Amino acid sequence: MFEFLKSIYKNRALLWQLTKNDFKQKYLGNFLGVAWAFIQPTATIAIFWFVFQVGFKSKPVGDYPFILWLIAGMLPWFFFAETLSTATNSILANNFLVKKVVFRVSLLPIISILTTLIVHLFFILFMFGMFIYYGYSPDIYWIQIFYYLFALIILLLGLSWITSSVVVFFRDLGQIIAMVIQFGFWLTPIFWSIGMIPQKYHWLLKLNPIYYIIQGYRDSLINHKWFWEHPVMTIYYWIVTMAIFIVGSLIFKRLRPHFADVL
Repeated sequence: MFEFLKSIYKNRALLWQLTKNDFKQKYLGNFLGVAWAFIQPTATIAIFWFVFQVGFKSKPVGDYPFILWLIAGMLPWFFFAETLSTATNSILANNFLVKKVVFRVSLLPIISILTTLIVHLFFILFMFGMFIYYGYSPDIYWIQIFYYLFALIILLLGLSWITSSVVVFFRDLGQIIAMVIQFGFWLTPIFWSIGMIPQKYHWLLKLNPIYYIIQGYRDSLINHKWFWEHPVMTIYYWIVTMAIFIVGSLIFKRLRPHFADVL
């Protein structure tokens, strides 16, 4: 871990340059350019809001309008889904760094994380603005968003080490990840409340680490609860996350010497 953190600091300028290039490359050639990074998530949220708020007449959740409850769950999911999709292909997309440049390849997934993090930070500010617009003043609980964001980044780094290294040898994994993300969206309480299903099944949903993150965003903005008020969920999340992080680093280290040959 110390060597990895040191390598991040040592390559910080290159990481930032590659992140900017990756951000621009995604939208190069489009008329609206990088604006699409913000338009697409906004349009998706607007569609879901229209369907459930206007079409199905969804009621407020507690004292909060449905749109605020919805956006607090959708934004962290967007960040997770987009990052995992792009990080999975980070080595394939940057194979020139693997084959021709002396570069710590384990840093490549970080480029994908940083690229999507830029957009996510914008939407966090956008979300804060929506709560203020609806009359909810900022409070101390809002800063907890960044704890959950950090927790999600560590999980994503571990997962991306696994998927980005395995996909080099098994290209179908990219399609499998896309399917898992699609199913995960509907199985995670994002636009529906966990209270809609019987209590005896709640533990199954809580096995999903992303539940902890989404609930954490809502606890920070709506329920006004600290993460230490859920000690069991917090301990479970970090045990699972650190296990994925360690396994991911070991898999990546084992497969790394063979990347250049396969690519």
